[in-house]
Amino acid sequence: MASSSRFSYDYTEGASAEDIRDVATINKPSRRDSRYSSYGDDHSGSIFDGPGSTVIPSSVSRMSQDESRRRSMEFTRPRRSSHGGRSIDSRRSSIHRTDSGRADDSDAESHDDVSYIDNWSQGRPRSPPTRPSVFENIANMFGRSTVESPVQTRRPSLSRGSSSSRRIRRTHSRPSSDYAIEDDTASGDERWGYSSGEDDEETEQDSIQAEITRQGGSDMDSYPPTPTNLPLLVNDPIFGGETRIDIGVEFEPLDPPPPGPPSRQTIYISDEDVNIRFVGYEVIRVWQALWRVCCILSFGTLALLGHWFPQLWLRWVAQEKAFVNIKRGFVVVETAYRDIALFPVEKIHYPYDNSTVFNAPPSTEGTADEGIGDLLIMDYRYARFALDHRTGLFSMISRWRDPSWNGLAAIQNGLSPSVRTQRSVLFGPNSLDIRGKPTMSLLIDEVIHPFYIFQIASIVLWSLDDYYYYAFCIALISVVSIVTTLIDTKKTITRMMEMSRFSCPVNVFIDGAWVEKESNELVIGDIVNLISPQLSYIPADLFLLTGDTIVNESMLTGESVPVSKTPASDEDIARWKDSENVSRESAKSFLYCGTRVVRARGSLGPDGSTRNPAVGLVVRTGFATTKGALIRSMLFPKPMGFKFYRDSVRFIGVLAGIAGLGFSASAVQFVHLGVAWHTILVRALDLITVVVPPALPATLSIGTSFAINRLRKQGIFCISPSRVNVAGKINVLCFDKTGTLTEDGLDILGIRGLDREGERFGELIDNVYDLPQSRSKANFHQALATCHSLKMVDGEPIGDPLDVKMFTFTKWTLEEGMNAGMGKIKGPSGMGQPAALVQTVVRPPGTGQFRLEDALKGGGRHAYFLELGVIRTFEFVSALRRMSVIVKRLKSNTMEVYVKGAPEVMGDICEKDSFPQDYDDLLSYYTRAGYRVIAVAGKSIEGLSWLKAQRMKREQAENGLRFLGLVIFENKLKPGTRPAILSLRSAHLACRMITGDNPLTAVSVARECGLISEAAHIFMPVFIRGGPSTPLSKLQWSSMDEPTWMLDDYSLKPLTPPPHHGTDPEELSNQDYALVVTGDVFRWMIIHAPLETLQRMLVKAQIFARMSPDEKNEVVERLQSLGYTVLMCGDGANDCAALKAADVGISLSEAEASVAAPFTSRTPDISCVLDVIKEGRAALVTSFSCFKYMALYSLIQFTTITLLYSFASSLGDFQFLYIDLFIIIPVAVAMARTLPYPALHIKRPTASLISKKVLTSITGQILITAIAQFWAFYWVRSQTWYVPPPPYEPGSADKLEATNFENSVLFLVSCFQYVSTAAVFSIGPPFRKSIWTNGWLMFSLVILGLINMVILLSPPKFAMILLELMILPFSARTTLLVGVAVNIIASVMFERWGVQYLAQIVGSLVRMYREHRRIRLGKAYKLVDGR
Repeated sequence: MASSSRFSYDYTEGASAEDIRDVATINKPSRRDSRYSSYGDDHSGSIFDGPGSTVIPSSVSRMSQDESRRRSMEFTRPRRSSHGGRSIDSRRSSIHRTDSGRADDSDAESHDDVSYIDNWSQGRPRSPPTRPSVFENIANMFGRSTVESPVQTRRPSLSRGSSSSRRIRRTHSRPSSDYAIEDDTASGDERWGYSSGEDDEETEQDSIQAEITRQGGSDMDSYPPTPTNLPLLVNDPIFGGETRIDIGVEFEPLDPPPPGPPSRQTIYISDEDVNIRFVGYEVIRVWQALWRVCCILSFGTLALLGHWFPQLWLRWVAQEKAFVNIKRGFVVVETAYRDIALFPVEKIHYPYDNSTVFNAPPSTEGTADEGIGDLLIMDYRYARFALDHRTGLFSMISRWRDPSWNGLAAIQNGLSPSVRTQRSVLFGPNSLDIRGKPTMSLLIDEVIHPFYIFQIASIVLWSLDDYYYYAFCIALISVVSIVTTLIDTKKTITRMMEMSRFSCPVNVFIDGAWVEKESNELVIGDIVNLISPQLSYIPADLFLLTGDTIVNESMLTGESVPVSKTPASDEDIARWKDSENVSRESAKSFLYCGTRVVRARGSLGPDGSTRNPAVGLVVRTGFATTKGALIRSMLFPKPMGFKFYRDSVRFIGVLAGIAGLGFSASAVQFVHLGVAWHTILVRALDLITVVVPPALPATLSIGTSFAINRLRKQGIFCISPSRVNVAGKINVLCFDKTGTLTEDGLDILGIRGLDREGERFGELIDNVYDLPQSRSKANFHQALATCHSLKMVDGEPIGDPLDVKMFTFTKWTLEEGMNAGMGKIKGPSGMGQPAALVQTVVRPPGTGQFRLEDALKGGGRHAYFLELGVIRTFEFVSALRRMSVIVKRLKSNTMEVYVKGAPEVMGDICEKDSFPQDYDDLLSYYTRAGYRVIAVAGKSIEGLSWLKAQRMKREQAENGLRFLGLVIFENKLKPGTRPAILSLRSAHLACRMITGDNPLTAVSVARECGLISEAAHIFMPVFIRGGPSTPLSKLQWSSMDEPTWMLDDYSLKPLTPPPHHGTDPEELSNQDYALVVTGDVFRWMIIHAPLETLQRMLVKAQIFARMSPDEKNEVVERLQSLGYTVLMCGDGANDCAALKAADVGISLSEAEASVAAPFTSRTPDISCVLDVIKEGRAALVTSFSCFKYMALYSLIQFTTITLLYSFASSLGDFQFLYIDLFIIIPVAVAMARTLPYPALHIKRPTASLISKKVLTSITGQILITAIAQFWAFYWVRSQTWYVPPPPYEPGSADKLEATNFENSVLFLVSCFQYVSTAAVFSIGPPFRKSIWTNGWLMFSLVILGLINMVILLSPPKFAMILLELMILPFSARTTLLVGVAVNIIASVMFERWGVQYLAQIVGSLVRMYREHRRIRLGKAYKLVDGR
């Protein structure tokens, strides 16, 4: 629209320049408005999408921190009293303070921009300084590296959850509370215990099935039964029920510290939500030299042990030392996950005051400061810590705040070159340069991994034993594996470097002049020009000082809706000085590093002729920024244990023990036969390589690798391979609603205005041209066109999708900025001064085809060409749940106020007679049908001038309104949602919805997609006494369909229904019902509700509505604390924290923030969840199959070797080569290629290697194969044609003889056992397809079976020579074939029927033992079945 060609209307109506200046001061973002996110910029997505709290990526406002404040630092002094073997003294530092005060709109005061902005519009460019280089330490093999490797491949999201927050924290019921417990010996119906979910999987599933059967589940074709009755899970003392293992939450206890200044310190890092412990050490030169000598004498063995067990090295060469006394030492950093790393303490020349590094502690405020001289610093995971000599403790320098920042006036002149130099020395460059390790260092780290060290030792051993061929093959495989891993690691490092590295030219205000610098030269306190040159991305964390910007923060939050930023006020700058993170009040002015700039505009100067630039104040740089925290979370994710991996290590230990026992028995025979001691030693080591095969770890990852490749072909990408197996144990699935279950955008179903009489609603209108013309000045059509917070960028409206849809529906045009709202301010001299005082101007369609003068003539058909100027906007406030605008119509003597918001709040601000009679009925119909409804109201004010409108309070504007109509939005389900939910429910997987939307809409969507059965009764709590912040509040749980039907507020069980309900009281306990919990109730229950009620709520709640991002994260962690394995699926919009906290997170967004989730899907619906679970189950079963196969293979070979050792014999070199390379490796790889079963089964695969079925299966197969070998061994010796091998001659060659009849028969029998075992352990349905569908495996088994058959019945001469076989009579060969057939049949029958039968017997014995133990302990445990 070319409005510049037309005359501009004076919307200010002659207000003086002084009045304009006063109004500009008043209209600074006030505390009342900025305390909440503005409508249109709210990350919740719409006016009804949750509490309206702005997502602050850099802030970790965890609920667990609200319950109990964490300690920031702890240090130890000898004069303190000891406790638990340690003397501890805690010290609080860096306390997060937030100014919660609010000022009224009309009373808010701040400085005028004009008073200091002029300084930023002039100046000369200066040459930028050279960028400093980054040096890196290289690991020392014998001297213990002091650099921690930073590179890992997976990355969690920004909001980190500590393990301790997953515990249920309970406040005991107070006697005065309605939840008080008078008798602790309550009946079993009121007390719930726990049952193991892993060990008794059959019992768990059977109980769920039985409960569902009692509920009378419907057919699968319609609604499968609702698996709401989840048992509470805890760790079992016998078999253990957990799938996930939380790795350590407390530090290891230490010996008492040395006397003197502190040598230990515990620091809380808020952006990681983790505590770390510092311990200072000093190297003792004499012991270090002795250590290196011993490393050389032990051929590096001691060095390896020191690398794998750092405590050994520390005890040997170092002693604990106070931080301030460290000269040649280092600091040991320990996390709560038991990870430790060594970091050197560096000394830098720093001739500046303490106040430039450390925030002044309360005890030193007001005292004289002094220079530091030499500053001791330490870099830990790209976070720098400095040692304060006054306290002897480290401080995180990113927490430093400039003490002079009391307001905008304090920072208007920028920094001097000397201050910039000082801060550059302290904070380093403003870059996210990842220090990639050199290739040689990576190679050494890879080679000295225990797995490869074991392989190297095995290769050396086999070479000494003349097994050159096999040693060469294994060496070749190891080299290929190492090179492949090294290439992948380098690619990952390069990709991370490319993603994090960013630099651009910027103009910096230095000493009153603009100087061009590179962005990596920015320091804290710099004032940056955001317009010249135009920035594509924000180079650091900034406060916007002037102008306005629109940024896309999807990289940090996943929220693709552009966010509008407004200038900071004095209070924002002062609040930042006293806080550690960005407060909610200041988030509207904070520009996060790495966010994309959609638009940046400057502000008008006081003369109206020039435009001052949009400038920002740098407050954080480098890895201290929000993007830096994101990169660090990707480099150093929280470790997570999985029971399968833990059990596999234990099982390998058991196998090694078996090898030791077997060799002990063989050693006695060796000594009796006179075998040389060095030969006995070689045989002992060789037996270990037999029982613990070097290829075992590789085979365990084969199934996961194939699963990841299959997922990639389906558009699902995984960055954390270990989570694939975890996905096989998922039993609770949580879904976001908007963008996940439903379409991302909203469509307008239509609008419902009032009929001509105004007593009832009119018809639904889906075309704005059908809207009847209103004679009222405040009409529905104009309200739709003006009541929003949209911005225009490149001719397109930008803002909240709901606003965009509503404005697009009107088909009007919008202008802002220089082209919109240009009014003339008449000063005392009468001269007009242009100023952009009208925020936006909207016009009807077609207005651009006429001159404005024509539209003002008022003649008939041209009368509808209007121009409406938005004079003032009261932005959306979550507490009020509405927004409003004051609108001026062109050439009108009135102004209109339009309000839009939640329909339920309109009754308080509208006149009662303006509502139609069917208001409640129609509103209830649309909300229950799942539509999103917005109410619109307005009024006209006669004689309201521009100046009075600017001074009007919000309470005055939003009062005495007339109701205008409803806007109905529909949020359609995605096509794949309902089929996926039905499939998941058919598999008895519990589904939960966690959304920021209102409960009614959430329930409607849940019923529409099948997440909740249509027949299920839904209960929702409300506060009938107190509120979310009152400990003694009381909840009332009532049915959404029958408000008079309640739940017991303690047990959450249905009370007697109303008489007309028709439900048999005896069936009340079996009612299929679910709970809907809102965010405020959830927060209250977490802190104040009894433990049993809280657990019951978590089990029965299927919908969590009005949830903030932190509350979504808390729901996931609370479910995990009950023992569930949780999957979270979201579209990335405010779901990052929950995606990271879940055991398996799946992001449907391809935004950069989706890297927070282990899985990212290009499929835009939740059907990908089915694929992930299927592949996870298949991969987990494959890992079990491969592990069982490799374990049995090693024990079969162990049995063969042990029998041969009894007369000083062994297998030949090519026999080992044939077994390991031509049988085991192809079969193990082929086993992993079996595809997942197409349907989800109601049971989950086990994750425990020590479960009844696994142990029974392995034990039984070991016995069967061992019996077959013992039979063959003694059978061949009983034959008439048998010739015993020559007796072992002491002093003969070290190599044991392999050519004898015992060797031949055991080799032939074992070859068939290796093949048959693969077929037996290739588990098919219900988690994988049948073995017949795996073409590679069937081909391998058939070919290997035929080769073995040929070698047994008619071996070629070259095979006889190569494999060192004896010539057997044909009758003996057929006898062996029959024995092999019997062995195969016995193995198959035992695996098919015997395992299940014996496992049931073992399970019965275990349950009897548990019951006896519980009765003996006086405890009664009961399954929480949801009744």
